[in-house]
Amino acid sequence: MKRKNKGKTKRSSNGNARQRANLSLRMNILFFTIFIMFSVLVIRLGYIQIVKGDEYVAQLQKTEEATVNTSVPRGRIFDRDGKILVDNKPKNAITYTKYSTTTSEEMLKMAKKLSKLITMDTERIAQRDKFEYWMVKHPKEAESKISDKEEKAILENGKKAGEQQNEIDAIIRSRITAKELKSLTNKDLQIVAIYSKMVAGYNLSPQIIKSDKVSDREFAVVSEHLSELPGVDTTTDWQREKKSDLAILGSTTTPQEGIPLDKLSYFLARDYSRNDRVGKSYLEQEYESILQGEKSIVQSDTDRTGKVVNTKIVKEGSAGKDLVLTIDSDLQKATDKIVTDELMMAKRTGASSLLDRAFLVMMDPNTGEILSMVGKKIETSKNGSQKLVDYSIGNFTSSYEVGSVIKPATLLTGYHYNAIRPNEVLVDSPVKLAGTKPKSSIFNRGGAINMSDTQAIERSSNVYMFKTAMKIAKLPYVYNGPLPTTEADYDRVRKYYAQFGLGVETGIDLPGEFTGVKGPETLGGKYLDLVIGQYDTFTPLQLAQYVSTIANGGKRIAPRLLKEIHEPSKDGETIGALDQEVQPKVLNTLANSEAEIEHVREAMTKVYYGAQGSGASSFKDSKFKGAGKTGTAQVVYFGPKKESYGTNTLSVTHVGFAPKDNPQVAYAVVVPWITTSEQYTAINNIIARKSVDKFFELKKKDTKKTKSEVGTKILR
Repeated sequence: MKRKNKGKTKRSSNGNARQRANLSLRMNILFFTIFIMFSVLVIRLGYIQIVKGDEYVAQLQKTEEATVNTSVPRGRIFDRDGKILVDNKPKNAITYTKYSTTTSEEMLKMAKKLSKLITMDTERIAQRDKFEYWMVKHPKEAESKISDKEEKAILENGKKAGEQQNEIDAIIRSRITAKELKSLTNKDLQIVAIYSKMVAGYNLSPQIIKSDKVSDREFAVVSEHLSELPGVDTTTDWQREKKSDLAILGSTTTPQEGIPLDKLSYFLARDYSRNDRVGKSYLEQEYESILQGEKSIVQSDTDRTGKVVNTKIVKEGSAGKDLVLTIDSDLQKATDKIVTDELMMAKRTGASSLLDRAFLVMMDPNTGEILSMVGKKIETSKNGSQKLVDYSIGNFTSSYEVGSVIKPATLLTGYHYNAIRPNEVLVDSPVKLAGTKPKSSIFNRGGAINMSDTQAIERSSNVYMFKTAMKIAKLPYVYNGPLPTTEADYDRVRKYYAQFGLGVETGIDLPGEFTGVKGPETLGGKYLDLVIGQYDTFTPLQLAQYVSTIANGGKRIAPRLLKEIHEPSKDGETIGALDQEVQPKVLNTLANSEAEIEHVREAMTKVYYGAQGSGASSFKDSKFKGAGKTGTAQVVYFGPKKESYGTNTLSVTHVGFAPKDNPQVAYAVVVPWITTSEQYTAINNIIARKSVDKFFELKKKDTKKTKSEVGTKILR
């Protein structure tokens, strides 16, 4: 019995020990688990407080920093002497700023309040905005326009909620009848006009509700009720005001137009708003980034609900920088009149039915600065009335056969390819190719005249250029024989013409430059036409760059209209401090020697003062000693009058520079389609002479001005 009891006691002790051990293990596991969980909690709290603390604090405070579309004045544009060409005109404006928490209902309510204080132009309301307002005004009727089945099918199509709602709205809009839309009253339309502008705006960015024709009464009444109109403000807007009709100044969009769709991505990536005014053509477009100015940066503090409780300006907006152009307004005005008078006088003569335009470019050959750029075009309405418009842009956007003014380039091309040498004598006699009519110089239709290269320029020999071209192509001339030219022969000439800026971009600081048209054929006769300027077409600006390259000794300099960039004016009157002065840009240098270029320059002097010079009648008595080349091109008309396509006509041109030594000005004149007969007045030479005289007349006056007088205009 004792043994039996002893065994029971031993088993009981072992069981208790195991229970205690199990309990201890469980407790340890529990405590360890609690420790791990507590450690994770501590780490998590530490992570939230230390690592993510600033982020959560920011979320609580909801501080948002945004670029605000404040209406800062655009940079102004001046001529080289400080005369203003494009200014800003201040005008009253009413704006509305919405926030991230602003609802459509709140905006609609505000639009209704504002419609009682101002009058909007309802003619420009988009049809879609009318549909949207009708749907808001008649929600039940709008819902009935789409069946439950149609709506269910859309909601189950798997698309995003926003896309689904757009589909539903599109169906409803399509079923709103004209009668229902016509039920909108004039009062409704006033609300629509305001509401549509509010909706179009960006959060925290003032949206212009009305800036055109805001009456003093409207401005005052809205200002008085601003406390009752959260988000609404009265401010000053700016309107571009041109003081010159010069088309190259360009234009800007209106707030209603905003950013052009084809450039939307570009500008949005640069912190523009959709309704920002931007340059849409020429100088306003080219220098948009300088003229635009900088918007204000505003910091907004919001509470937990997203409501803005405080705003402060982090960075004030600033006006755009001012541009000083190379244009001389006095010279531009004077040459504009010269071109106008001569064009209209020529138009009154017989055989001028196709004449409708004339161009003049004057530039500094040493810097590329455009001093004057004139383009005039006669536009005829359907009723036959005519008016003269500025077509200065035609100097770089339209091209023409330019005739003999190309001949100095042909000589220099011949020298470059060792086809001819300076002073080389060739025989001027009619050239006859197989299957073509004889080609000759105007002054020699049937004889044979020994002629040097300088005489060829003075008298404008076509044949000397023909034979030079044949030598460049290394093709012998056989009377009434073939001239088997290839595309490579054309390319050889065109490649060197390009060194002068002919047939290529000039580098002008304006968008939309046209490089001309290269003739597609490679016939021998057309090759000869190429070297006398009667095949490829060139722009008046290309001619100005070309003659400038010869004038300055062989450097092709990019023509430009921007002279200086200035800081915004502090007083709105004088030009601000100089920020940047634009330097000349040399694009390339001719491969000709200085002696060859000087030889051609001397030949061009004979055009003005030689006994047989083609321009002597206009320039032989000039007080300055210039150099130039006249041109006449026999062309087939393919201008704006389609009914006259194929008509034989003449275009006249002129290039030159003065003085011949140390030239101060280079110029090019182009008058396309001056006559359909052989008789005409050489207004190309008249325009050139009068314009150069005016240049030196004005320059003489400028030298009398004191430095202090000039300094008051432009701060350096």
